[in-house]
Amino acid sequence: MRTTPEPEPRAPRPALVFDDPLDQQSSDDTDRGWGERSEGDSAADLKRFLDEKPPHHL
Repeated sequence: MRTTPEPEPRAPRPALVFDDPLDQQSSDDTDRGWGERSEGDSAADLKRFLDEKPPHHL
């Protein structure tokens, strides 16, 4: 009879990756990484322009 509980199985450790990080595409390499929106109509463009216009441009 055991008095100590059996240890729970541990989660596998993440594998080390030795690839060249410059070969991978980052989020900055896409329009999405720079905050571009996927909407393509002119009404959405106008709304974005008006929303992001600095106050001194009123």
